[in-house]
Amino acid sequence: MVDAGTRLFCVIGDPIAHSLSPAMHNAVFRALDLNSVYTAFRVPPKDLPKAVEGMRALGFGGVNVTIPHKVAILPLLDRLAEEARLIGAVNTVKIDGSLEGYNTDGIGALRALREGGADPLGKRVLILGSGGAARAIAMALALRGGVASLTILGVVEGEVARLVEDVRRGTGVEVSGGLLEEGGLREGIEKAEILIHATPVGMHPKVGESLVEKGLLRPGLAVMDIVYNPLETRLLREAREAGARTISGLEMFLNQGAESLKIWLGIDAPLELMRKVVLEELK
Repeated sequence: MVDAGTRLFCVIGDPIAHSLSPAMHNAVFRALDLNSVYTAFRVPPKDLPKAVEGMRALGFGGVNVTIPHKVAILPLLDRLAEEARLIGAVNTVKIDGSLEGYNTDGIGALRALREGGADPLGKRVLILGSGGAARAIAMALALRGGVASLTILGVVEGEVARLVEDVRRGTGVEVSGGLLEEGGLREGIEKAEILIHATPVGMHPKVGESLVEKGLLRPGLAVMDIVYNPLETRLLREAREAGARTISGLEMFLNQGAESLKIWLGIDAPLELMRKVVLEELK
């Protein structure tokens, strides 16, 4: 029962109706008998400052942040954890009078790759996208993953250039970047051992879209799509059909969510329960 002592948590984004975070987190709260509730709010970009201050005023315990707010929220926070500062994007905010920004996307992606049999250690990795999620993944792979090299392709030239420079300056890893065009994409996939798709393309409801032609996919390539709704995107289905190893965005979603719960409440989240709940919702 919700009462005056209930701790409030949420996810903000635009769009947000597709999010499975409320079902996942509320299942954890029930299982652990925590007096907490998690919901989702659609927040248009123009309303982000008011929404953030409103959650502070209402005493929310924490917030997850998704597209398109992961970078825009930075100047609205009081401080950043070190990795979030290096990444330059936030997906988790702890509210305790002040607002502290964290980023759990990168560690979530790294765990998903390792658990999915695609450890990036010593590998050539291609990332499609240069927004908040791509920044987190690129920095985590460079800082913690031991990659041989990173290539980043995106549609906003200045954004790609900034990410490449930030990774190079912050980690010293070999990194290159360019525009997401047919020639560069073909060359990038030919050289890559791991392909990570980090854009919203293919996300529900536009499930028939993909940035990668099926003919570019091959056995020996590992493909992770950070989109988790649908569970198997067109990119992952075509990668599987081409004989590539595939890793669902569900695994990154679960791991980043578990890390958020540790930041907010200091708990080790029950991953199997979280997986079960999300899979049921997706069905």
